[in-house]
Order: sequence, then structure tokens, then C-alpha cells
Amino acid sequence: MFTIDHLGVAVKSLAEARKFYERLGMKSLDEGEVADEKIRYAMFPVGESRIELLEATSADSAIARFVARRGEGLHHVALHVPDLAGTVERMRRAGTRFVTDEIKVGAGGHLYVFVHPSSAGGVLIELCEDPPKGV
Repeated sequence: MFTIDHLGVAVKSLAEARKFYERLGMKSLDEGEVADEKIRYAMFPVGESRIELLEATSADSAIARFVARRGEGLHHVALHVPDLAGTVERMRRAGTRFVTDEIKVGAGGHLYVFVHPSSAGGVLIELCEDPPKGV
């Protein structure tokens, strides 16, 4: 079954942005850094989904470039898929454009890949799958 895994929100300051969600009474359930993506993140649960706050750790990260061009705001929509590799292969055969060619490991060990906005109606879509068992 496909579900909305999370909404990624690019922010200038994780510490400042989290205050809004904490004032709502929400608590971060996961925080960390993804060195390969040059970001720090905090995940806030919202029903069966999450809001992921993303702060750049380097001026050359995708999040830093996004914030410089567009300001803070919604960066991507992440869809949880049951078979990421199979979904990516099927979409590639159909001509879908991806941001990168490989599936990566991100926050919490989840596997992910981004669909280029040109293939998704102008929206950056992240496809993700739970971490492999035993990770």
C-alpha cells in the first residue's frame, strides 16, 4: 500500500523551526544528520505520517540551494512504497526521470530515491521504503 511517509520542509534553522511544532504540543520522534545529503533533520509525527524539518549543514547542499532560491518551505512529498527497487525499475522503463540513478540510505536507515519534478507535475517526490530487516 502506498502512503504519505512524510512532508519535507526546508528551513534555515532547525532550532528555530522546531519551536512552532513544539508550541503545537508536538514532539520530535527522530533527529539526526545525513552526512551524504549534508542535512540535519527532525521528524515530527502527524497521524500515520510525519513532517521532516531539513536544515543544511553545508552551503553546497540541495537544501541550502533550495532555501537560497525559494526561501523556507515545502521541499518534497515522500511516498512510502512497498517495493522501492521494483517501483523504480517500472517507472524508469516508463520514462520517469530521477534526480539520481541509485537508491540511497537516509534517515533511520530508510531507502529512498527522488523523482525529478519534471516527471511529477512540478513536485519533487521522494519514494522511500523501510530499512532492510536487521539494520
